[in-house]
Amino acid sequence: MERLVRLTRDGHLRLVVVGLGYVGLPTATLFADAGFNVVGVDIKPEIVNAVNKGVSPINEPGLNELVLRNVRAGRLRAAAELGEALREAGAVLVSVQTPVDEGRRPDLSFLERALRDVGVGLRRGVLVVVCSTVPPGTMLGFVKPLLESLSGLRVEDDFFLAYAPERIAPGRALKEFVENPRLVGGVGPKSTRLAAELFRAVCREVIETNAPVAEVAKLAENAFRDVNIAFANLLALICEQYGVDVWEVIRLANTHPRVSIHTPGAGVGGPCLTKDPYLLIHKFEFKHNLIKVAREVNDYMPEHVVKLVTQALKKVGKEVRGSKVAVLGTAYKADVDDPRESPAKPIIEGLIKLGARVAAYDPYCKESFGAERAETMREALRRADCVVVVTGHTVFKKLDLQELKELMGDNPIIVDGRRVVNASKAEKLGFTYYGIGLGRLGERKLGYLRS
Repeated sequence: MERLVRLTRDGHLRLVVVGLGYVGLPTATLFADAGFNVVGVDIKPEIVNAVNKGVSPINEPGLNELVLRNVRAGRLRAAAELGEALREAGAVLVSVQTPVDEGRRPDLSFLERALRDVGVGLRRGVLVVVCSTVPPGTMLGFVKPLLESLSGLRVEDDFFLAYAPERIAPGRALKEFVENPRLVGGVGPKSTRLAAELFRAVCREVIETNAPVAEVAKLAENAFRDVNIAFANLLALICEQYGVDVWEVIRLANTHPRVSIHTPGAGVGGPCLTKDPYLLIHKFEFKHNLIKVAREVNDYMPEHVVKLVTQALKKVGKEVRGSKVAVLGTAYKADVDDPRESPAKPIIEGLIKLGARVAAYDPYCKESFGAERAETMREALRRADCVVVVTGHTVFKKLDLQELKELMGDNPIIVDGRRVVNASKAEKLGFTYYGIGLGRLGERKLGYLRS
């Protein structure tokens, strides 16, 4: 135990990171940059080959330079097999996906596969840290017995085991890995101490707890955000009914010192908020489950966008079938290339199902979800009957409305799922404007819209 602590503090502990995805690769690279010898293991040969050439397969600001620097320095390499790397490792960090299945139940098959490989080759004195997001009870009820049975070793006596969930977002991964407080929860005090020492080598603040508390805390963070967004989305629907602007309502409500309402939009996407609430409640039975209802509200918003498009087209005397709809943004959040669980997917699929001709444009993301993928924004907008803003990319906040009007067809429509367009200016130029939390600008019953 003390030897491992010394090796960790000196940066001489050899690390293995299992899984080189959106979390695993930044993890491996930052530890390598802190002086550790790191081997990243991934089952995808294209990822292994890219990393060993000093190239990041993930488009994350600053990551490519960091990978190249550490590969050249000999501190970082990738491998397809865990066995050899594990024989020299003092610590193993497991960072693989833990999705939910079609029934919204946790799918731990990827984690189990990784842990089985770790357990078979596990040696005395090694620290194992699970960084993947897991349901409550996983560390003590699943990970611990699995590793002990496969290795024949005992936690806290022969090896160490902790849970340290990630708290990073695409586009800010490197900065947030270092600056966001890191929760570290061991299955015992020795494991907590050793894992905390390891993460202090990279993270500015480490908060020690135990594994069960860390499991629930991680899920509570994202469930809270999802519930708050659901409230904002529900408020937006209410405001549409009463003809007031939800953005103005939220601005005024948030002047109260104890109120902080999130922003409504076209839907919630990404790998965390769409999944983690289900991990938290999958074994929790309660008639009035606020977290489940919040998920349903947020999942409804893409359907609402499709309804706004249909309503807007009908307003100008057009049918959805045969109309060209330009969808701006297929990434799940602004200024990233990540399409995972993007609300653009159900929006595009819903419009295509209704017979619309859909063209999708995203300056970062190549995914089109079955729509015709436009290489340029002009291509997507040309002769479009309706443009739908789904992702709040910075470039979409700078749309030239006059140029937009010249490109589009007669009676042009804007359905603004992120409220990035100046609604009053759009209407003055001859657009029919519909926005989330506003409905149609020209049909407001109460209040006024701030230009």
